[in-house]
Amino acid sequence: MSILTGVGAHQGRVAVVTGAASGIGRATVERLVAEGACVVAVDRAQSLSWAESNARIAICPGDVTDEACNANAVQSATERFGRLDTLVCNAGIAMSGDLLSMPMSQFDRVMDVNVRAVVLGVRAAVPAMKAAGGGSIVVTASTSGTGGDPGMWPYNTSKAAVINLVRALALDLGIANIRVNAVCPGPTETGMTQGIQSVPAVYESLRSRIALQRWGQSHEIAAAISFLASADAGFITGVSLPVDGGMTASTGQFLPPHRQPESDPS
Repeated sequence: MSILTGVGAHQGRVAVVTGAASGIGRATVERLVAEGACVVAVDRAQSLSWAESNARIAICPGDVTDEACNANAVQSATERFGRLDTLVCNAGIAMSGDLLSMPMSQFDRVMDVNVRAVVLGVRAAVPAMKAAGGGSIVVTASTSGTGGDPGMWPYNTSKAAVINLVRALALDLGIANIRVNAVCPGPTETGMTQGIQSVPAVYESLRSRIALQRWGQSHEIAAAISFLASADAGFITGVSLPVDGGMTASTGQFLPPHRQPESDPS
């Protein structure tokens, strides 16, 4: 049995990736293309110019909370590249606030983007995947879906919902040879986390709770997404994989041992 992960792991396959303009989404598009896939890149942002010159990337602007956007992405995949094998539901937003004062419209927006849009994406993709004989769906959840964070109840709620949605969909779609999994990134340096990164005390507090003593990078999350979407993960479904540098290995009661600063050789 050949090991496919890496160059050629997605040769001849076609994927749709949402939230593709930057961060984990962009890294995932670049990873899948490098491994041989053709990709439909979906984002409402007007910052997909980096993909315009690549014949193996089709740009599909739109808001994933719109049913038509998801249908257009699948149609683009099948009409331009002939099939659909992989769906990466990566689009998401973060939200924090006071339980009693936050407008419910903000909570509704988080649930629309982080949960409802996943359902819309899967509903659009499944018929095309069935026509291709099966496929793989990977959803970007979060370690924040496995526990609570102070003040982040909307985000925690949405990502917890996504994790259980993945389990339920894996049971429903297995009969169609469609696998459904999630990645749960820990603190990762992306555009969405720039606000946290800009506050040294908060950044360091999070870093200190990670066994590997650093934040993650987008390409590391993309590597996990690529694996779950590949044939190497052919017997894996219904899983939410932490990609967090060991952060969730801890009970949270004690900080892991910190590395000592390297001595100055001079």
